[in-house]
Amino acid sequence: MLESLYYPIHRFLEEYFIRPMYTRSGYNAYNTFLYAFILGVGTELAYRYGIKPAGLKVDWKMFVAFIPAMVFGATVRALVDGKVLPENPLLLTPGIAIVILAAIIPGMLVDVKFKTYPWATIISGSALASWALYLFVIHAKDWTPYGYTLLYTAVAWSGVLLWYRVMPFDKLYLYVVLAHLFDMGSTVSGIYYYHYHEVHWIEHHLVQWFGPFVYYPWMVFILIVIYYGLEWLVPDENERHFWYLVIFLVGLGPAIRDPTQMVLQV
Repeated sequence: MLESLYYPIHRFLEEYFIRPMYTRSGYNAYNTFLYAFILGVGTELAYRYGIKPAGLKVDWKMFVAFIPAMVFGATVRALVDGKVLPENPLLLTPGIAIVILAAIIPGMLVDVKFKTYPWATIISGSALASWALYLFVIHAKDWTPYGYTLLYTAVAWSGVLLWYRVMPFDKLYLYVVLAHLFDMGSTVSGIYYYHYHEVHWIEHHLVQWFGPFVYYPWMVFILIVIYYGLEWLVPDENERHFWYLVIFLVGLGPAIRDPTQMVLQV
């Protein structure tokens, strides 16, 4: 009985969760919804049992404090794809999230204990990021993809910043929008110029139907829904800002990783 259950479950996990980590075949309906669920539950638990009891205010300083660790994690992920670092479940998606947390938490604990926030978090993350960026630079092969990424990002940022001046919204959410537009710049460049393929489940179909530039209206729509949805679902401002931070990091990670992979010619 147990054996008859074991093999179908093992095949299911292997096909939809384990194999995509190594083959870069991307996301599917099963792992997309599971990872989204884990992200949501993890965000709520992190705030309720971490940020809130520590009395930390989620502001622009926390966004800045998390960036170095994200640069470290995203760059390491690209270095694995570029065969600079060996494959390991902890260095692949979603395991790399654990490594990023491991880079952030010690610095935050020091900051809370000695009231040095956010400097210990920034310094510890920056040390790790410097090592990863050094490996990236010495193994870089072609910087042109970064040029395309920055070009598309600059155009998109100009439009959003103009809109923000005319119709301002929560400034922390502006950082979220800018991070995801950076991600869009790298994604569109990779698909349009270098024939990369989209690994996310819904976006893969949209690109197949409408081309890579569909990302911009799609992402604007998603970001608007998230903004007003969180205003409705999360009345506490500090908790809502923590959700903004998580969504910011979700966009920043691939925004750093994707052009890094292209420069490494993965």
